[in-house]
Formats: sequence, C-alpha cells, structure tokens
Amino acid sequence: MKNNSFENPKETIFYQIEKAIKQYRTMAQNNLNKLGYSITINQILILIEIEKRPEISQVELSELLFKDVASITRMIELLFKRGFLSRKENETDRRKKDLRITDKGRKILELAIPIIKENRQTALEKINAEEQENLLSTLNKIILNTSK
Repeated sequence: MKNNSFENPKETIFYQIEKAIKQYRTMAQNNLNKLGYSITINQILILIEIEKRPEISQVELSELLFKDVASITRMIELLFKRGFLSRKENETDRRKKDLRITDKGRKILELAIPIIKENRQTALEKINAEEQENLLSTLNKIILNTSK
C-alpha cells in the first residue's frame, strides 16, 4: 500500500469481522425466532449467564454482552415481565435484586441451547480445529493491541 493511498474499508479485516458477526447474529436470531417466542439472542445470553451465576451483577452482564447497563436493565425488566426471570430484594444489600430463572425461563433455555449449538456448528462448518485456533489467537492479539 502506498503512503498516500487509503485501503477501501470493505477490504480490511475489520470490515470482514464486523460483517461476519452481523451475518452470524442475523442467522442466529432467525433460527431462534422459529421457536415462536419473541426473545432475542442477548436475552437468551442473559438467561444463560444468570443460570450459571445467579449472583452476577448487571455491570458484569453489560461487560459480557458489550451493552450499556441501561440496556441490560431494560432486557432484565422485559424478561421479568414475560415470566422468564423472578427477582427479590437482596437480603444483605437492599439496593440489589436477586435474579433467578423461572421454570418458564428454564424451558426456553432447553429449547434455545440446541439451536445455539447448531448455529455455532453451521458457522464453523469447513473450518478445522487448527484454523479455529489460529483465528482465536489472531483475534486475541488484536484485542490486546487495542486495549493498551
């Protein structure tokens, strides 16, 4: 590349990463929609994380999902209103709410997790283990380079 030229954004690795993520999320959401529930990938991810770690904070959820805390709060409120989550006041800190997955929440996770696994399998089709390792390594380097 010449010093005075600028690479077409569509030809950069970052454009391709963004395009791959958007394409994957579109496919994943379309497959999740087939369940007949009106629930987003991010809402499912919140349920999965709360199921694994009931003590997880909204700040931690926001960092995990790359969302602001207000968005996480809105998603949690929606999950509560739709009966996927229950909440009660924390016994030691009244400012906190303890969130738990309801039976309805567990049911949707049982239906959604196989779809998520299938989505990942589809996206990684024809990409062998070594290629996946190399990609992960490269992405981790980019993350390190940009977090200095």
